[in-house]
Amino acid sequence: MWWGGRGQSFNIAPQKEEPEMRQLGPKSVQGNRMPEPRSRQLGSCLASGCLPGEQILAWAPGLRKGLEPELSGTLICTNFRVTFQPYGWQRSQDTPLSSEYDFALVNIGRLEAVSGLSRVQLLRPGSQLKFIPEEILIHGQDFRLLRVGFEAGGLEPQAFQVTMAIVQARAQSSHTQQCAGAALSKAGQGSGSRKPPIPLLETFEDWEIERKNQGAKGWRVSTVNERFDVATSLPRYFWVPSRILDSEVRRAFGHFRQGRGPRLSWHHPGGSDLLRCGGFYTASDPNKEDIRAVESMLQAGHSDVVLVDTMDELPSLADIQLAHMKLRALCLPDSSVAEDKWLSALEGTRWLDYVRSCLRKASDISVLMTSRVRSVVLQERSDRDLNGLLSSLVQLLSAPEARTLFGFQSLVQREWVAAGHPFLTRLRGTGAAEKAPVFLLFLDCVWQLLQQFPAEFEFSEFFLLALHDSVRVPDTLTFLRNTPWERGKQSGQFNSFTQVYTPGYSQPPNGNSVNGQLSVWDWNLRYSNEQILQFHNPGYDLEHCPDSWFPRQQSNFMVPGLPSSVWLFSRGALTPLNQLCPWRDTPSLLAVSSRWLPRPAISSESLADQEWGLPSHWGACPLPPGLLLPGCLGPQIRLWRRCYLRGRPEVQLGLLAPTISDLQSELSRLQELLRKWTPRISPEDHSKKRDPNSILSQC
Repeated sequence: MWWGGRGQSFNIAPQKEEPEMRQLGPKSVQGNRMPEPRSRQLGSCLASGCLPGEQILAWAPGLRKGLEPELSGTLICTNFRVTFQPYGWQRSQDTPLSSEYDFALVNIGRLEAVSGLSRVQLLRPGSQLKFIPEEILIHGQDFRLLRVGFEAGGLEPQAFQVTMAIVQARAQSSHTQQCAGAALSKAGQGSGSRKPPIPLLETFEDWEIERKNQGAKGWRVSTVNERFDVATSLPRYFWVPSRILDSEVRRAFGHFRQGRGPRLSWHHPGGSDLLRCGGFYTASDPNKEDIRAVESMLQAGHSDVVLVDTMDELPSLADIQLAHMKLRALCLPDSSVAEDKWLSALEGTRWLDYVRSCLRKASDISVLMTSRVRSVVLQERSDRDLNGLLSSLVQLLSAPEARTLFGFQSLVQREWVAAGHPFLTRLRGTGAAEKAPVFLLFLDCVWQLLQQFPAEFEFSEFFLLALHDSVRVPDTLTFLRNTPWERGKQSGQFNSFTQVYTPGYSQPPNGNSVNGQLSVWDWNLRYSNEQILQFHNPGYDLEHCPDSWFPRQQSNFMVPGLPSSVWLFSRGALTPLNQLCPWRDTPSLLAVSSRWLPRPAISSESLADQEWGLPSHWGACPLPPGLLLPGCLGPQIRLWRRCYLRGRPEVQLGLLAPTISDLQSELSRLQELLRKWTPRISPEDHSKKRDPNSILSQC
């Protein structure tokens, strides 16, 4: 999906008349040209969805297949995207691009040309098409499928032209150009100031307001990284204990990998604090004052501290990437896996196993946060991937405000975007060791929670789908950069700042084509009002609104932590530690790899039973209000069919409809199927249940 402003028009590439086009074969077709009159018509038709500098390369009449009903229209290839425009459909000027019909070139994962029943050619960038296609299939990296059949009757050269235009456009669109993004504008906004839909956490005031909303009285907003001279991957502002000076913060952060020292992620209403940090830089040589500062930041005013080895029991980046690749290959419409072996192949991808392990560990951390007043520190070597995933899931499980539409968007902005998750590297990286869709794994985990607790979330599955698809759309800087510094540098926000280089981070691409004021949360630029209404969950129970939850003060169900206790949480069990930091005279357990640590036997009881004892700890209620503990057994973790099987429309039938009218239509279809199946029922059952409605009600 690409955006454009009102009043713009496509720049049509210079065309030449080709009077003998009907008789041209693949070898005689030169370039990607089209008749001039039709080009003007297309340019006028798409004027409301144009981009500055966008050019139509080729077009061809076609029939979009795989839908009910099939749509006749025009397949258009530009230097930015591939779009299918149905006949009679007009783009809205307020929503210049379609979330349904547009495929950004960077989102195309696989392109196939088909001729006849058996002739198929996989087209990679730079390939040469060997025949005139009757049909092309465009597989998006977001699991979408665009399947277009071409009309006969002398239009075969246009089918060849548009297919080759897509191949060449993918090859010519370099990584840097695509990641530079598109200049966005919207009527009424222009270049003036505007208030974003949610706080983007780019100012001191945003962080201070969020701190007050969380009730974190023992914390303050630090400005030590305001010029990104502590770490370019960190935000300009973050929360540190009130009694720690910025000079101490600067020295303490220097003893953590990539300068990512301990910061507050979330303050629990009951008094506990969730922190995150990178791994200890054991090669450093801190003095006693630095060690005391580090320990004070990790303790955060608590006597009970739990260090969580984030990478333990969770998949590596390479594991996540491999599982996602296997899942995409399995979900393709032409997958070679037999139907009776499909579920076994799905299990073999291990994707659902990784979803299960993430939910299980997040549940354990939520128990640690809720059972006792303590400091829980998430520690990952880089502090940019699994820390963000677990921190976000813990807040979703523990905080009802994070389950609202506004709260969830704020959560993603804070724990992923502002915290420096490398979206660009993880989703579009060139190295095999760099790519890993960690954020997409997180969205799958959220979808699992939505299925198990449908009344607890204000947003719907369609909102998750929109967010899932947005990571592949190069329109705003939200998912196009690795760090807050890169986003600010790209938008010109920090031109006057002197930045200290941090090893391991690439320089952002040059250019200022992206509107830095716009973010992925400006949904009305890509989605119509009707689509945005589907973001809301109609089954959301208002009783679960944050206002109905317990007040933000220490609640009577919270148990004080043990005095001066330090624990390492790993493999579902707590192991006592002698000290917090690895630089003391005695060796620290955290200075070595977690796999060398002695493992206590894991109890058959859940961590909730170990922490809280009998369910009568809170009387009749086994869990505190607001806490969700999902089931993680085999059948409780399911495949997100509406996302991963979008290329197979026949599988989508029977899934939950988004609106009441769609539910009524789906019910009518099911009743019609029951009427067709009624004669197949045995005579005994047929005599008892003749009415399809009664059959449906008993089902």
